[in-house]
Amino acid sequence: MKISKVPLPEAKGCFTADYPRLAWRGSACAEAPSIPMIPKVPGPIPTIVGNGNHIVTQTPGGPISQAFGTFENVTGLSSVSSPINNVGPPVANAYTLQLNTNFFPTPACAGAAIPALCTGWQQFIFANDGSNGALYIQYWLLVYNNPCPAGWTSTIILGDTYCSKNSPAAVVAGNTPITLISSFELTGDVTGAVDLATMKIGASVYATADTNIVDATGNWIMAEFNVFGYGGGGMATFNATASAHVRTRINYGAMPAPICQAIGFTAETNNLNFGLPQPPSTPGTPAGPNLVFLENLPGGAAANCDAANTWGDTHQVTFGGLLYDFQATGDFVEAQVGTNFEVQSRKVSGAPTWPNTSLNRSIATRMGSTKVAVCDGTRLVVNGTTASVAPGGTLWIPAGVTIHRTSSNVYVIRDNSGNSVKVTANSGYNNLDVGLGTFPVTVRGLLGNPANNPNQLEAKDGTKYTVPLSFSDLYNKFGASWRVSPATSLLNQCNTVASGNPSAPFFSSNLNPTVRTQAENACRQAGVKQVWLDTCALDAAVIGPEAAAAFVKMEPPLVNGNRPGSQS
Repeated sequence: MKISKVPLPEAKGCFTADYPRLAWRGSACAEAPSIPMIPKVPGPIPTIVGNGNHIVTQTPGGPISQAFGTFENVTGLSSVSSPINNVGPPVANAYTLQLNTNFFPTPACAGAAIPALCTGWQQFIFANDGSNGALYIQYWLLVYNNPCPAGWTSTIILGDTYCSKNSPAAVVAGNTPITLISSFELTGDVTGAVDLATMKIGASVYATADTNIVDATGNWIMAEFNVFGYGGGGMATFNATASAHVRTRINYGAMPAPICQAIGFTAETNNLNFGLPQPPSTPGTPAGPNLVFLENLPGGAAANCDAANTWGDTHQVTFGGLLYDFQATGDFVEAQVGTNFEVQSRKVSGAPTWPNTSLNRSIATRMGSTKVAVCDGTRLVVNGTTASVAPGGTLWIPAGVTIHRTSSNVYVIRDNSGNSVKVTANSGYNNLDVGLGTFPVTVRGLLGNPANNPNQLEAKDGTKYTVPLSFSDLYNKFGASWRVSPATSLLNQCNTVASGNPSAPFFSSNLNPTVRTQAENACRQAGVKQVWLDTCALDAAVIGPEAAAAFVKMEPPLVNGNRPGSQS
């Protein structure tokens, strides 16, 4: 917003302005709401937006000096409600806009019980309680564990003492309905000794400026922005048809695109889910330091940042957007990111009926020191021991892994860095979605591409193959390099399968013409797009017509790497 470049008439205080006149005028400050917008603490990460399940914009270079949050392409949004401080019934039009920093070291922690465990945190907040609005900055000292400094408020969270302090609040008189969200812009600025929060609502702009007391300057490297509940870890509940793109823009002194991080800092939530396509492919994302994501109730995104998947018999779509079929059997590395995240699959032959096809029988992941396997789609194994999670239930591993069983046949496994594995169990096979907690990042394995180039695949020894690969290169070189030995397999707790390669390629063009026509008709009746018709037809023939459902909302690949004339 242009007014943010206009100097304030005084260093500190509260101010208003109205477009198109770009001039600030002083206004009376008020006391900010005495409600903590509490930080995310160790514990399970939910599947809805917030409380650690979020998308933050990270600078690829120097620290952030300013960040800006807006909403675009808003459709179907008519209401929101939230309990005040997460207590009592939801209040219509009660919500907060939060623009949050990451947690960071600060000299203000010098008085903490253990200064090395204490961190600073800063929130730029617009809080609307359904009757009036307030714009202010909330400062935090996390895990202080001593009496809070004078003027700070103590909050006990999981037995630890957290300290918070508010700046004076700029008053926004009257209720600000959420239906005005398309005109909202919340800005946070830490460029000097005074911090500045600015909120634009239509043609009116409000600002509050106060002394920086936790030293965010030079330490702000990630920005989190969204609509959340009104404090206390509460949830903002939107109506069922609400949908919006959320844009976070950062100023760090350069123009290269930011890093997407699938984490979050506030404990407040909303009831929405992340939609498709996820960053970095969200439509409307311009060049420069912006990150855009879609949120709505249906959701559909397998991960917050970037995702890849392998499904059916067996189709692979890599993180770079390459589609290719892989019909070998045995154990394989699907994805490997550094030393702390790996995903493996166990593929079984479709013999005797379909000997040149394969299906994902079991899936396993290693997240840090935690190993989780879903064997045959029916048995959950955690660190070598069979575990049980009821449909709709959650299992939290203190090492930082959350396992959700979102329905009777779907497991979602996620670590604190935002890496995720979604296993959808079907009769005789499993579909797999792998999500990245960071993008861009180097991913190796069957779902990786060198330099994220969808026109290439890379063997374990670094040999690069340009797509489409020959049958021999695909299975005897590239595929063979990513086979997993029994000594390194994460699937040793699962039923074994034979290892091998198909004797020849097998695509929908190899089906009996009558079978192929029937399969294509099943896919069309399910609403599958033309780009997926051949791939869907193979699954509908080999697995059954019910397999078509997986293709209905699937985004098209960037590159089809199957052999020309033999597309699947």
